[in-house]
Amino acid sequence: MNKEQLIEEVAKSSGFSKKNAEKAVTHVLDSIFEALKQGKEVQLVGFGRFNVRSLEARMGRSRKTGEKVELPAGKVPVFTAGVTLKKALN
Repeated sequence: MNKEQLIEEVAKSSGFSKKNAEKAVTHVLDSIFEALKQGKEVQLVGFGRFNVRSLEARMGRSRKTGEKVELPAGKVPVFTAGVTLKKALN
């Protein structure tokens, strides 16, 4: 499901117009992005938890040439599914 399909599903299930559903979805995603940028954790009970993990600089290997390459330190987003979501899938 892509963002457009999500907006259509929200509009259909909530009774919102497509324009209002798009605003709602966009605001929710923007709020999650902003919280993660600030290093905060976002927890949606039953669905899951979004947080940021820091990676240390490390040595890697170029797939093309096989040479060793230094990979810089950075941050990556992490999602952990909640219990309710896990149960719904099994």
